[in-house]
Amino acid sequence: MDTRKLLAELVGTFVFFLVGLLSVLSTKAFGPVPDLLVIALGFGLGLFAAIQIAGAVSGGHFNPAVTIGALLDKRIDPVTAAGYIVAQVIGGIGAAAFVLVMSNQAAVAGTRTHPGTGISDIQALVIEAVFTAIFVAVILTVTKLDPDKAFVVIPLTLVAIHLALVPITGSSVNPARSIASAVIGGDLGSLWIYIVGPVVGAIGGWAVFRALFDDPAHA
Repeated sequence: MDTRKLLAELVGTFVFFLVGLLSVLSTKAFGPVPDLLVIALGFGLGLFAAIQIAGAVSGGHFNPAVTIGALLDKRIDPVTAAGYIVAQVIGGIGAAAFVLVMSNQAAVAGTRTHPGTGISDIQALVIEAVFTAIFVAVILTVTKLDPDKAFVVIPLTLVAIHLALVPITGSSVNPARSIASAVIGGDLGSLWIYIVGPVVGAIGGWAVFRALFDDPAHA
């Protein structure tokens, strides 16, 4: 196992989540601002920055759901995939811990993903699974067919997903992101939604990708 790749996943996830989590806090600190746009751009541009720093080393997963999709598509071996996921969770917790040190636990808890008003746990689970499937399908497709555009397409897709989901589910599509805020914020209440949903979505996204491109030309 290449330890540089694991370090890249840890560092990249830290950068990605740190920018994203602080963007959530920034909407609470400076009065009336377009919260949805700030959060969406924060996570999307945070991912863009992380890809620039560490993507060339590890492939720039920074998300267990993406790693699961890559594993199913045989782009990564199981041992490395497990290492990536551990590194992602550590990097995410590190970002949330940084926010804790710079502010307080209540601030970290304010970045936690949870179903929006009127959204049941099951509805949130299904929505997270569907949008994770979309995200993983986009990643698998663009990195296979047009990798030179991946560094733009993937963050923009995450921005679009956040614009759609922040008021509904908090927009995770990434178990490590939700684990980090829940663990450091001290509230694990809805965490299962954001682990099960994205894992199911990763499998679904891979299945869609293979259904569309499972031929010798794209093998």
